[in-house]
Amino acid sequence: MSLTISEQIARRGQGQAPSQLNAQRVPIYGDKATATSETKPLTWRLAHHDAVLDLATYESLKGFTGLKQALSKSPKDVGNMIKAANVRGRGGAGFNAGLKWSFMSPPDGLPRYLICNADEMEPGTFKDRLLMERLPFQLIEGMLITAHAIGATDGYIFIRGEYILAAERLVTAIEECLANNLMGDNILGSDFSFNLHVHTGAGRYICGEETALINCLEGRRANPRTKPPFPQISGAWGRPTVVNNVETLSNMPAILNHGVEWYQSLSKIKGKSDTPGTKLFGCSGRVNDPGLWELPFGYTAREIIEDLAGGMKDGKKLKAWLPGGASTDFLTADHLDVVVDFDSIQEAGSRMGTGLIMVVDESQDMVPLLRNLEIFFQRESCGWCTPCRDGLPWGVKLLTAINDGEGQVGDVEKLEGLTRDLWIGKTFCAHAPGAMEPLMSAIKYFRPEFDQKIAQAVGVDVIDAAANQQPVVK
Repeated sequence: MSLTISEQIARRGQGQAPSQLNAQRVPIYGDKATATSETKPLTWRLAHHDAVLDLATYESLKGFTGLKQALSKSPKDVGNMIKAANVRGRGGAGFNAGLKWSFMSPPDGLPRYLICNADEMEPGTFKDRLLMERLPFQLIEGMLITAHAIGATDGYIFIRGEYILAAERLVTAIEECLANNLMGDNILGSDFSFNLHVHTGAGRYICGEETALINCLEGRRANPRTKPPFPQISGAWGRPTVVNNVETLSNMPAILNHGVEWYQSLSKIKGKSDTPGTKLFGCSGRVNDPGLWELPFGYTAREIIEDLAGGMKDGKKLKAWLPGGASTDFLTADHLDVVVDFDSIQEAGSRMGTGLIMVVDESQDMVPLLRNLEIFFQRESCGWCTPCRDGLPWGVKLLTAINDGEGQVGDVEKLEGLTRDLWIGKTFCAHAPGAMEPLMSAIKYFRPEFDQKIAQAVGVDVIDAAANQQPVVK
């Protein structure tokens, strides 16, 4: 369903989100009265406009006031401010952005780079697209603040090639900033100069790994690099480089405007989390109202799935959920009351990742579901290291055999062996370990589904997993 702008605005007047997908019951931005720069710092402008695509409109909504605040401070003071705020990386790692900046080599008069990782290819993740398509100036302002803090001379937005509209709008916004002394030499009369470029990727998931991204940006094959040295010491073209996610960078203007204490106080709204700030949470899969919502940390998975996403579709029961994209561990209905933040989800046995939940209902078979996920990871392997290059196709082969009724006794043990052989420290980067997370958790929680298919294939009633997968005829 495609909606005209007038239809989208009419939906907003009825308290509905102007979504091209459906009439979400809970808008991402709230209404004009409650959505302010202090309550929804990432999306509040969308309570006033469907998208903010010109400089005059953005400036009328507190645009570039954060940059002006940053330019009134020293780079060190801005960096310390973000470090104290504890802006945890929104790309999945959750590392303190200000602390990451502090590892950068001191300025030496030569080029230094800031790269925005906008290569959003994690299955089930679609938050950065919203920020780039509807609020391009906000990302640009966040990058200017960051560049000032780290002394960057040039910046790149490395964007997923399929995000054509987002790339077009970012280029247009950059051109308008250049024409108004918000980019280029001596920005706003200061001694700070910075140029920004949009670079579209060629469609590889591995480019989400920061060093593979840098290789691709340089025109090389997108293989990860050995670390150390880390990009902050030797990154793009051998120069100091910081790589941050779209959502991470989009937080910077509000922090400069409202301060560290305000940012840290947002989690107190729910009182269930110590993680500062807000987050674009999302939910997709078998729910009534899939979408995105900017929320302070402290919401549980149950609140997101049942209240915001409208509950399970067709009255089905929830079977499993991935907390933050395809490369996180499955959790079950027993974990619904876990707070969705970095530490709580880790304690539950998974990772928050990108914070976009993928829901599986009771009618879905875990074996073909896992096979589809592993096919994606297999195809997206760069092939640089043997465990990933050869191990992921072997996993797909085993899952395909089990699903097609050709599984053999011991196949599940082979899959479990893969999850150990392709784990952290045994591969060159985190691609293969990420692929193993949904697989190992699916076997952990839903092994009978695997065993049942194998039992049918070998012509027995039951596979006794406790007895090393020996068939038991009943």
